[in-house]
Amino acid sequence: MSGKSGDSILALLAGAAIGVGIGILFAPDKGSKTREKIKDSLDDLKDQAKSKFGSFEEEAKEKFSQSKDELKETVDNLLSKSSYKAEEAISFLEEKLAELKKQNAKLQK
Repeated sequence: MSGKSGDSILALLAGAAIGVGIGILFAPDKGSKTREKIKDSLDDLKDQAKSKFGSFEEEAKEKFSQSKDELKETVDNLLSKSSYKAEEAISFLEEKLAELKKQNAKLQK
């Protein structure tokens, strides 16, 4: 996880734990009601953690997708440039071959 997301989740968990602890200490309700409140609080915490993780997961997927697209574009550009260089090299070699054929024709007369 990134530092920012990890810190947010840690702060959320710490806040929930403190809230549950204070709630238990000052609970005016019966034990069964207190346990139900704690369970509800933990369920809420679990849902919040899932939401945070879900948003983190979406962000990571988006960044990976962007990186993948950028890499593909870079490779395509490199191949395109290489193709032009190859064409230049082939043209140069064809010119040299034509010159050699002319020289060879003169020598064979």
